[in-house]
Amino acid sequence: MQGMKTNNNTTANKATLELGTKPVGKLLVQYALPAIVAMTAASLYNMVDSIFIGQGVGPLAIAGLALTFPFMNLSAAFGAAVGVGSSTFISVKLGQKDYVIARNILGNTVTLNLIIGLAFSIVTLLFLDPILYFFGASEQTIPYARDYMVVILLGNVFSHMYFGMNAVLRAAGKPKQAMYATMFTVLMNTLLDPLFIYGLDMGIRGAAYATILSQMMALVWQMRLFTDKRQLLHLQRGTFALKSDLVRNIIGIGLSPFSMNVCACVVVIFINKSLQMYGGDLAVGAYGIANRVAFIFVMINMGVNQGMQPIAGYNYGAQFIDRLMRVVKLAMIAATAVTVAGFLMAELIPEACVRLFTKDDTLALLSANGIRIMMVAFPVVGYQMVVTNFFQSIGMAKVSIFLSLSRQMIFLLPLLIILPTIFGVEGVWWAMPISDVIAALVTLVMMRHYMRRIKRKASVVTI
Repeated sequence: MQGMKTNNNTTANKATLELGTKPVGKLLVQYALPAIVAMTAASLYNMVDSIFIGQGVGPLAIAGLALTFPFMNLSAAFGAAVGVGSSTFISVKLGQKDYVIARNILGNTVTLNLIIGLAFSIVTLLFLDPILYFFGASEQTIPYARDYMVVILLGNVFSHMYFGMNAVLRAAGKPKQAMYATMFTVLMNTLLDPLFIYGLDMGIRGAAYATILSQMMALVWQMRLFTDKRQLLHLQRGTFALKSDLVRNIIGIGLSPFSMNVCACVVVIFINKSLQMYGGDLAVGAYGIANRVAFIFVMINMGVNQGMQPIAGYNYGAQFIDRLMRVVKLAMIAATAVTVAGFLMAELIPEACVRLFTKDDTLALLSANGIRIMMVAFPVVGYQMVVTNFFQSIGMAKVSIFLSLSRQMIFLLPLLIILPTIFGVEGVWWAMPISDVIAALVTLVMMRHYMRRIKRKASVVTI
C-alpha cells in the first residue's frame, strides 16, 4: 500500500513538473484540448436548454431565458473570483513547489464556494421579481424567467462548487478529469431536458432542474477525486478554516474575471433593456439566440485560455520566460483561428443556426440579422481574450482587470447609450463589434508594453 502511494505521488509530481520541462506546443495541446472539448461541451450544454425551450415552449420563453443571462453572469462572476483565483494561485504555488500552501488554498476554495454560493442564492431569491424587471422583463416574459431562475438559484451552491472544482482540477494537472466532468453534465442535461420539459410537462422549469441535477452528480465525482490522499493535491483536515492571506490572494487574482463577469452582467442588462425599448420582446429573444451562437466560439477560446493558464502560471513562477512567451504566442494563434471560424459562420449561414432554436419566422429573421452584425469584428476577439487571461494567469490582476473593463465599460456601455438613440435597434447591435475593435487596439498596446517589462525583469534576474 505504501509503495502504491509513493508511485501515485511520483506520477502526480511528474505531471506537475512537466509544465516546466515538456515542449510548450505539446503541453498546450495536452492541456488545451481537454479544456476545449469541455468548454465546447459546456456551450452545447447551454444551447441544449435554449433549443429545447425555444422549440418546446415558444419564442417568449426564449426571451425569458435571455433575461436570465445577467443572473448567470453575476453568478459566474462570484464563481470566477473563487475558482479562477484559486486555480491560478495553486498553479503558481505548484510551480514554486510549495505543496503545503497549495493544499491550504484548495481547502479554502471549498469553504469560500459554500459561503458565497449560499449567500448569492438567498439575496437574489428575496428580490427576484424586482431584479428581473430591472433586467428588462415584461409582463409577458417574467413568468418564464421567474420559473427558470427559482430552480437555478435554489441549486446555485452546487453549481458554484462544481465550476470552482473544475477550475482547480485543471490547475492540479488533471485537464482530462475536468473535461470528463463537463461532458458528463452535458450528456445528463441532454437526457434530462426532454424528460422534464416534455415527459413530465414541466416547461422551462424542467430545463432548470436538468441543469442543477447534472451538476450535482458531477460534483460528487469531483469531490471523490479531491479526497484521494494518494494525489499530490487533495483535501486535508485543517485546511478549510479561512486564512486571511490566502483569501486575499485568491480574491485578488480572481478580481479580473469577477470584474469581467460583473461588467458582462451590466452590459447584458443595458442590451436587454435597449432591445426591449426599441424592438420589443422578440428583439430580446433574438439577442438570446445570437448570444448562444457566439458563445460557442467564446467557450472554445476559454478552453484555449484554460489550457494556457497552468502552463503560463507555472513557468512565470519558475521564471522560464522563453517558455512563457512561447505559450502565449501559440494561444493567440489558436484563439484567432477560432474567432475567424465564428466570423465566417455568422456571415455565411446565420439562418441555418437560428432555425435550431425557433420555428417562429419573425424571431428567426431578427436573430440572423443580429448575428451578422454582432460577430462582424469577431476575428479580433480571440487575441483580446488570450491577452486578458495571460495577465490574470501570471498574477497581474490590475492589468487584466483594466483590459476587461475597457471593452465592456469604457467602450461598449457609452456606445449602447448613444447609438440606439440615433439608429434604433440597429444601434444596439452595432455597438458590440465597434467596441471589440477599439478594445483590441488597446490590448495590443498594453501587451507590447508589458512584454518588454517582463523580458527586462527576466534578464536582470538572470544576470
